[in-house]
Amino acid sequence: RFLWCFFFYIPDVNSFAARTNTCGELRAAHIGQEVTLCGWIQYQRQGLFLVLRDFQGLTQIIIPQDEAHSHVRKLLSNAPVESVVRVTGIVSSRPPGQENLKMPTGDIEVKVETAEVLNFCKKLPFEIKDFIKKSEALRMQYRYLDLRSSQLQHNLRLRSQVVMRMREYLCNHHGFVDVETPTLFKRTPGGAKEFLVPSREVGKFYSLPQSPQQFKQLLMIGGLDRYFQVARCYRDEGSRPDRQPEFTQIDIEMSFVDQAGIQRLIEGLLQYSWPEERGPITTPFPSMTYEEALADYGTDKPDTRFGMKIMDISDTLRRLDIGFVQNVLSYPHSTAKAICIPRGVEIMDVICRPDGSLKSLLTKFLSEEQQSELIQALNMQVDDVVLLAAGDHKRCSALGSLRLESADLLEAAGMVLRDPAALHFLWVVDFPLFLPKEENPSELESAHHPFTAPHPSDTNLLYSDPTKVRSQHYDLVLNGSEIGGGSIRIHNAEQQRFVLEKVLKEDSEVLSHLLEALEFGAPPHGGIALGLDRLISLIVGSPSIRDVIAFPKSFRGRDLMGNAPDYVTPEELEPYHIHVSWPAAETEAKKN
Repeated sequence: RFLWCFFFYIPDVNSFAARTNTCGELRAAHIGQEVTLCGWIQYQRQGLFLVLRDFQGLTQIIIPQDEAHSHVRKLLSNAPVESVVRVTGIVSSRPPGQENLKMPTGDIEVKVETAEVLNFCKKLPFEIKDFIKKSEALRMQYRYLDLRSSQLQHNLRLRSQVVMRMREYLCNHHGFVDVETPTLFKRTPGGAKEFLVPSREVGKFYSLPQSPQQFKQLLMIGGLDRYFQVARCYRDEGSRPDRQPEFTQIDIEMSFVDQAGIQRLIEGLLQYSWPEERGPITTPFPSMTYEEALADYGTDKPDTRFGMKIMDISDTLRRLDIGFVQNVLSYPHSTAKAICIPRGVEIMDVICRPDGSLKSLLTKFLSEEQQSELIQALNMQVDDVVLLAAGDHKRCSALGSLRLESADLLEAAGMVLRDPAALHFLWVVDFPLFLPKEENPSELESAHHPFTAPHPSDTNLLYSDPTKVRSQHYDLVLNGSEIGGGSIRIHNAEQQRFVLEKVLKEDSEVLSHLLEALEFGAPPHGGIALGLDRLISLIVGSPSIRDVIAFPKSFRGRDLMGNAPDYVTPEELEPYHIHVSWPAAETEAKKN
């Protein structure tokens, strides 16, 4: 055993720098001291004073007006906003009545003695102010300017602090080993599309891994016992507000562990690394099965901050003499489900009037007694709205999306449903191991990935009826967003080969290295990956993960700042044995 000693200290942010203080740290206690500050000119007023900004805050700088400092006055008065300057002066208290309570440095100002413009700024494409609205395309094009905003500065620094705390928890408290795994690898069967990287061998390509999945399992086989990595991952998919073609995850794997052990580890990890500004986290997190999530919320990542659960009213509607409803419910696996929207009068389907009757096209088929039965079944109140769906599971699951859309509409109308400060963590468990392929329902694909172990109670079904097998997969959901997913892995080579070849109909030769490794004494193991970008965006309350990534891709997966991806010349492609055939229109555009 190792004994670790921890010393908490305040970092010296002025070490090795050509300044004595930052622009955010001066207080009344510094009055009378000579200081040197470096930063950007945030604001300037008539050559009298300016506000200097750096990563830590703002300081008001008084420009001298006497003749002896005329060169300093001229230099600072002519420097454009966002120019970089270094000033030296004396910290003074602000005149009575001129204190700024909104600024941490609002009690003081610095009277300049000497100044130097380190770099002038040309005309800006947009103002560096959080309240100024900029198009996302413009922000992406000038990302280095956008990064100067206080919000992005806060987001990236908080992200750094969270990651550091995670490292401390995993390495120092629980003996995990930080291992870097290869970025250039080979194609993995199933899952998301992977980026291909050409090699100098004819017809052979690397793949950028969508996760270090195989490597972390191989590390367990290698006896490392506990692994983690702040891993860069890649998926050749369209970008969305919560997805990027390249992203970061906290990747974790352990030997000799079960599902409960992984869950306890992650709960402790999040408690330890969670920012104090967001309040404490309560553990253990509640748990819900995949079937329960779909039945009550219509999704496998339910937002449990508000009610409006989906209710099964099949039995109630079967008792009603409505031909088209009976016809729909007569099909196998058909159900009728509903959600009751409180005060949802703006959304019209079935509305409860003040007299207790229903306003709906459906009411012409219902007697007063049947209307009363439906109202009671749905616990409807005056001005509530009910959305109904009948048919197969997929049709009814659309109510899950309608539930969220309805919540958005109600909140836009002023109703408070989801507390933005609330933290509703949820484990979703007992996922199916396989799902029918959308393009060919007679074939199966992995619900998550082909290395997930079957539920211990369902192992026999794997060989007789794989469609009924539950998996040892678990997702972690926060406020309706999936922030992590993992599983206990298959550690038996024959079972893994059976899944690949017999169930998924995949060529197991692609994974021959992993199958062979499993034959050399692989320990039971499992793990999880937390989506760092999505987690941080939820912590800071940003609707897009692009606000917590220093240099993100655009909605279409492009780098608008560096104009990537870009063309390369035929000469550059020649060593990789690649020839591009251009359509005529694109050839002309490329020339221009």
